[in-house]
Amino acid sequence: MPIQRYIYTFRRDYHNMELCKLESRQLFGREVEDTFLFSDVKIDPSISPFIKTRFEIISSSKNYSSLLKNIESEKIKIEGFKAEYIILDGDTTRYTERLEKLKDLGYRIDGLPDYYNPTVIYALCQYEETWHFGLLIKHNTGWYKHKTKHYSFSNSINMDIAKSLVCIASKGNKTHKLLDACCGVGTIMLEACISGFRIEGCDINQKACSNTEKNLAHYEYDALVFCTDIKDHNMSYDAAIIDLPYNLFTYSNDAIALNLIKSTANLAPRVVIVSTSDIRSLIEQSGLELTDLCTVAKKGKSLFARKVWVCEKEIDLS
Repeated sequence: MPIQRYIYTFRRDYHNMELCKLESRQLFGREVEDTFLFSDVKIDPSISPFIKTRFEIISSSKNYSSLLKNIESEKIKIEGFKAEYIILDGDTTRYTERLEKLKDLGYRIDGLPDYYNPTVIYALCQYEETWHFGLLIKHNTGWYKHKTKHYSFSNSINMDIAKSLVCIASKGNKTHKLLDACCGVGTIMLEACISGFRIEGCDINQKACSNTEKNLAHYEYDALVFCTDIKDHNMSYDAAIIDLPYNLFTYSNDAIALNLIKSTANLAPRVVIVSTSDIRSLIEQSGLELTDLCTVAKKGKSLFARKVWVCEKEIDLS
């Protein structure tokens, strides 16, 4: 079994619980059940709306004194460091004791601390009677600025979902080239761009493309937007995302949805689809294989819900 080098901590609302689990399955190969997850997979926490921190384990020991000796042997010398204590489920260490342990850690690092603008954050945690010491990488909340994007749409997906869709489609791989097949006002593209993913957009509606380009330009993101019918688009991608029209402000029916899915499947071997209805039969007709899915409820008392379908091209074994 691979060494579990990382500990991830999570934060999610109840209505996004299933989406968080789906994202975890796609990124880590298994579902997050608590507020943290041990993994050998290295993921930038800032690409996800749910991952709070990534703790990179440097040393572990069942004995706290032995851990301190291990830290000393690392001979860490750095200015402007900070030390934090991470509380995992089951850790009953009292606050005063946690502070003492952080002092223990600080005394074993050669350099002056900086609590407000640290160059690096080291951390301690305990889980199942084992102590861990390591580097802590925190989620960057810079993407919150997208809440004030110039152009929006009342029925567009929210930022959390958009950010998670990029994670799910890419599986966290920033070398992958992505397509937002119905880009609307660019909500998905904005979240991909700020996280460092390569993405392009496509929409048949000229106004939608124009608004997407204006939103991208406002945040100085460099991404191409094509105003064309997806069936006429001839680029290739590693993965694509389709937020299907809801037949509210943009007319849609099964034939239109099937055309969108089939055309997108011709451009990418992996397709993540968002819908408000059951499209299982359309996925089958398009030649894609459904590999995972979840339902995302809207926050509040609304009965409105979206389904997220993770699909891949069927492998021809003949």
